[in-house]
Amino acid sequence: MQFTFVNHSQSALPIKRFLSGQGISHRLYNQLKQLPQNFVVNDQLVSAEQLVQPQDQVKITLPVEADDPQVATSNQPLTILFEDQNWLVLDKPAYLASVPGPNNPTDTVVNRVKGHLKQEHSANLVPHIITRLDRDTQGLMLIAKHRLANSWANQQLTQRSLKKFYYALVAGDVKEKHGLIEQPIGRLPQQIAHQVLPTGQMAKTEFWVLQHFSQATLVKVQLHTGRTHQIRVHFAYLGHPLIGDHLYGGPMDLGFKHQALQAYYLEFMDDFAQQKRQFQLPERLVQSYSN
Repeated sequence: MQFTFVNHSQSALPIKRFLSGQGISHRLYNQLKQLPQNFVVNDQLVSAEQLVQPQDQVKITLPVEADDPQVATSNQPLTILFEDQNWLVLDKPAYLASVPGPNNPTDTVVNRVKGHLKQEHSANLVPHIITRLDRDTQGLMLIAKHRLANSWANQQLTQRSLKKFYYALVAGDVKEKHGLIEQPIGRLPQQIAHQVLPTGQMAKTEFWVLQHFSQATLVKVQLHTGRTHQIRVHFAYLGHPLIGDHLYGGPMDLGFKHQALQAYYLEFMDDFAQQKRQFQLPERLVQSYSN
């Protein structure tokens, strides 16, 4: 897979610095150097020390990510909302893990996407999970189909320009119409659950109340950071754990056997197509709620 970039600046730049400005990470640059066909400037193969002059065209070839036999292939179905040569957007069901682990090494999102890529006869067979969801969280997931897409998407995550919104059904009556939770999240040794800890990493969660029920509140949530179990930890800290979230003390008798959490909105910049991509799912937590 090849990509071409043009130096639109008024300065001559070293190849590494020029490609860094195009969103090529340090790790990806080192991988590019391993291929003898990199780098091509104005259709001429050059060394990595070559200066890129204004208006020069630089062509790179991505290393192929071939089959890893240690990652199992699953042919179980996927709900694909969007796909092109760079991206996959999925609607993940609850009870499906994002990545393989000791408890399930063979049938996760990664295994299923690998199976899908094989069926497409893709050269790249390594899915890059951009927006990972907990096993019991349902909704939108973004997956990069090659290293450059992965590099660009992760820069958006770092810059907080990739937007994610969730619906959550939380226990009790949330009085505030709008709130901002800014509390550090960490984990004590030998414990699975995370919690608000002074020694943890700063985390920021914003929410808006949408609907009140007798024993629960439906909220819209935006993550401004990406800590493990962030929404679940922050609402448990407020005294409003998610319905069905046994790990964080959520009630288990209101229609859910897993946390009532849905990733319903995703927005990112598709730099390949030079357009913003937006995806939204209908709210589907309330229909499962039993008063």
